Amino acid sequence: MASSPPSKRRRKDQSKDDANDMSATSSSTLEKLSPVVVFAHGAGAPSSSDWMIRWKDMLGKALHAVEVVTFDYPYISGGKRRAPPKAEKLVDFHADVVGKAVAKYPGHPLILAGKSMGSRVSCMVACKEGIRASAILCLGYPLKGINGAVRDEILLQLSVPIMLVQGSKDALCPLEKLEVTRKKMKCPSGLHVIDGGDHSFKIGKKHLQTTGLTQDEAEDLALQALASFLSGSLGERCDFLFEWPDLVRNLATLGTYTNQ
Repeated sequence: MASSPPSKRRRKDQSKDDANDMSATSSSTLEKLSPVVVFAHGAGAPSSSDWMIRWKDMLGKALHAVEVVTFDYPYISGGKRRAPPKAEKLVDFHADVVGKAVAKYPGHPLILAGKSMGSRVSCMVACKEGIRASAILCLGYPLKGINGAVRDEILLQLSVPIMLVQGSKDALCPLEKLEVTRKKMKCPSGLHVIDGGDHSFKIGKKHLQTTGLTQDEAEDLALQALASFLSGSLGERCDFLFEWPDLVRNLATLGTYTNQ
């Protein structure tokens, strides 16, 4: 059998080398796409609470994060339950945690996430000079204060894309008030509503029967929506994502959310 001409063999070998180089580049780029998530707890429970541990694990898997960093604000350290200070007084400590996470994973997108109060402080941190977040993920944003006032000032200052997950029965965030706020916001925003969910997304048994979903399934839909929003936010900042869509296959792209 006649062998291939040397020129054809060289072209074939060069094509293999180019393919290997592209694969290596794609793999390296994909690793850089994995975000580092800084996840802040709410006012009443530390990062070691069952809710925080479970959502830390779920966020890490859904977002394919290089790490989900959790921490305790100083007022809750040592296992003592004390009333939190005003959110503004937690910003500098939170920003220091963010700075250490960014230094540990240079080049990776930074995602600020939080539960309740932690999500509000995350928004404040995102507005600080020198903080370059790719997106903010808010799990149960406490839009309504204790006195009933709408706390939307920080949301109106944001320029970073923000995704909110809210329970439809969350008394701290009436959905009609949230929609009014979102229409005034300057940054891109998304909203996923957990039907029947309270401030911690817990759905009553009777309501679950009407929806035909389990608690886990309802939360999984929220995670898919978060991942979809994040994939879009990263795509807007990385032109190559549109040229090589296979690079984002390890970011979930399913889920429903309203975006504006």
